[in-house]
Amino acid sequence: MAWLAAGDYEVTLEPDGKVACRNAAGRRLKTVPSKLKDDPAVVELRRLAEWLDAHQRQCLADVERWMVRSLPVPAAVITAVWADDAWQEVLRDLVVTGGDGSVAGFLRDADPERGIGVVDLDGDTVRLADTEVRVPHPVLLEDLDELREFAVELGVTQQLRQLHREVWHRPADFDPKATQVDTYAGGRYKELRELVGRCARLGYRIRGGHAVVPLVEDGRLLEARLWVGDYYEYDECETGPLSWAAPDGRLVPLSEVGRVAWSEGMRMAAALYAGRTIEGEESA
Repeated sequence: MAWLAAGDYEVTLEPDGKVACRNAAGRRLKTVPSKLKDDPAVVELRRLAEWLDAHQRQCLADVERWMVRSLPVPAAVITAVWADDAWQEVLRDLVVTGGDGSVAGFLRDADPERGIGVVDLDGDTVRLADTEVRVPHPVLLEDLDELREFAVELGVTQQLRQLHREVWHRPADFDPKATQVDTYAGGRYKELRELVGRCARLGYRIRGGHAVVPLVEDGRLLEARLWVGDYYEYDECETGPLSWAAPDGRLVPLSEVGRVAWSEGMRMAAALYAGRTIEGEESA
């Protein structure tokens, strides 16, 4: 970014979001002089840094929603946002599929004229002709282990955890008529506020005493729910059973819970259970 005048100094915004300053002789200073704190150029750069940080977090949240909700994304959207560095950092090197769901490769380029460019599983760069692409949830990738190994060979680093996102598969011996899973029930916390705080840090909302994560799979709305406790309780609490509910509140039988919904629900339950109080140890 260009240097801007600020009194007898010049300031600019570094790639890490910090404001840098140099004097009239061109020597960079370790810190911005306190007398420049309210200088219009410094104030605007800090506001810009805040906006860029919020924008980057929003890009990450949007792409994660595409993945978790299995949403088809118009190729035109990918090519339109590719010029934005924040979008490109999130999208680059994600495994994408064509409209038919077949794995295409690692996303490397998006151009309005040439289309979506990917490195396929043979290591070749190809262009997708599909009008829609998908960012598949890793639980849907049948060759996940091979893709992980190939990503290491390519030196791929994903800003969004896709290939290395934790996944859970529904066991073969589950009761199809059951409506809850107790695998991660019983995680004891000394105080409810500790459990509520962990939910907030991990990005899970709380409603009606449950930690929840909204999901969409095959066009069907579901909500994974894990009991965490009533807000009026302040003493010891425990994580409860995990269940999935339809929009009308009806608990869905486990046989009707899809692969992504199962994995994301179990991921939430495991993460909250991991923070439990263990005798003789601090909370995780």
